[in-house]
Amino acid sequence: MIDYSDVASMYGSTYANAANQTANKLQNTLDGVKGTASKDELMDACRQFEAYFVEQMFKSMMKTVPSEGNTSNYTSTMMDYYKDQMVQSMAEESTAQGGFGLAQMLYEQMKRNYGVSEIPEGVE
Repeated sequence: MIDYSDVASMYGSTYANAANQTANKLQNTLDGVKGTASKDELMDACRQFEAYFVEQMFKSMMKTVPSEGNTSNYTSTMMDYYKDQMVQSMAEESTAQGGFGLAQMLYEQMKRNYGVSEIPEGVE
């Protein structure tokens, strides 16, 4: 017989690792930008941050929606995993289509801080 609590624990751990990897990837990108940033690398890092910020905002909004309490631990964990994947895709898609302007504001500020003098093509 399958112990669903073990399976739920495994998927919960996998989910936490995936979230940590996303945050670490973003941090590594920002660390790589310092000092030797090209205009495109800097703008890419700013867009990634905007996508991450929007993803966290969407996740916080979803927490306000009541959920059914009669699902098993395993089912709930799997639903959470796929919801998070959907939210991440939505955040990336919304920022890829112009975003909310946060990436551009960050870019302008970091451009001054890191000495990048040109604006990337297509960004005004």
